[in-house]
Amino acid sequence: MVTETEIKLRASRETLAALREHPLLKKRNKSGWEQRELFNQYFDTPERDLAQAKVALRIRRDGDALIQTLKSGGQSVAGLSARNEYDWTLSTAELDLDKLDAECWPAALAELDKQRIQPLFTTDFIRQRAEIAWGRGKTKVVIEAALDLGKVIAHGQEEEICELELELRQGDPEALLELAAELAADLPLMPCDISKAERGYRLFDAGSYALSLCAPSVQAEHTLDDTFCALAWHLLSSSQRLAEQYRFNGHWRLLLDWVEQLSELRALLASLGQAAPRAASHELRSTLDALLSEWRPRTQAGVFDEAVRQAAPAQFAEELTGTRWGLFSLTASRWLLARAWTVTRTNRGNRQGAAVLGNWLPTLLADEGTALQLKRYQKQPEDLAEQLPRIERLLVWLHLARGVLEVPEVDRLYGALNKLHELASRPLDDELLDARMLQAQSLLSSKAWKQLVN
Repeated sequence: MVTETEIKLRASRETLAALREHPLLKKRNKSGWEQRELFNQYFDTPERDLAQAKVALRIRRDGDALIQTLKSGGQSVAGLSARNEYDWTLSTAELDLDKLDAECWPAALAELDKQRIQPLFTTDFIRQRAEIAWGRGKTKVVIEAALDLGKVIAHGQEEEICELELELRQGDPEALLELAAELAADLPLMPCDISKAERGYRLFDAGSYALSLCAPSVQAEHTLDDTFCALAWHLLSSSQRLAEQYRFNGHWRLLLDWVEQLSELRALLASLGQAAPRAASHELRSTLDALLSEWRPRTQAGVFDEAVRQAAPAQFAEELTGTRWGLFSLTASRWLLARAWTVTRTNRGNRQGAAVLGNWLPTLLADEGTALQLKRYQKQPEDLAEQLPRIERLLVWLHLARGVLEVPEVDRLYGALNKLHELASRPLDDELLDARMLQAQSLLSSKAWKQLVN
């Protein structure tokens, strides 16, 4: 068994050609480009039991070699994935079920009748690969770069494979993100953690590509630094999966959710005070602001305008032809992996970052809630929109970490604040002003708000 650590980057045919000639890869290419044609048959039961257990089983023909591979469920964070992989050389293109023993076979499939496993779909592609190596400090980094171009064919449908795959052979995983970000600064590369197998399953069922990632477990005794890191990874990973699925099927709800994830990430970054100095997060915040200033008005307009919804997929495709989204995703991943917000902060910032969440969060909510001045906006509801950033800072923590708060009716508080945010975001009219006043009063009178803020 080996552990495979890699990152996949969606590209265009033009970008694949440009990657071969990219100065960074040319300089570090130690092997030259080697081309192979790879034919892959994937297997599962008719009910797709293996997919449900997050297992991929295939036979690959690589020249004269036949290789049976089992990939078991691993971890994927913001495009950087690590999975266990088992390989066996075969003499014929027939599955050897005897090799699928307890050492590699998931316990969740222990009762499965392996005789029911059958061919399901194919992924055939041409791979150009090279060994990319360089010195990074005192360590050596070796990465296999693969340019893959071909097709997934399943259930009478097909999808193009066009991607750069970077697999770590030696060195720190951060080097994968470092190389990917440097390439994405020049070329449109979109982090995409959907495997070739998942693409095949998606052609059977568009909903099989899971978008609801499990939210991290947040505990009162966790530090602010650890909690922020876990929540930011979660939001970034979710936004990347939503972007991939919206690119694939153009469903409007996915675009709304993508913008919401970015809004929450922006609010999270802005909530940390001295624990994350503004200078440390300036680049990320600037790119997020640019994305949100363009996409949030579109999604708001699209709620009431069918023409806006219809135009959005083409506009999103245009977004992906540039470098902004891919570079932001990779830069944010590097920033989180290195915990870059901790590097230049003051001693006071270090103490804040080390504070336990159960103590820090009530203080944040009390400070932000007091500064919200709900009594003022109860009288001046026309100005409530100016408080949207503060409301969003409150919301992101109530959404993802309210379980650590020992206050009554906290779920109801989150819902009421969400309603206030929705009202503050809408264009003004007389009816809306009344609704804002009533909602502000509802919050002020809630038990949770009184306990948190007073």
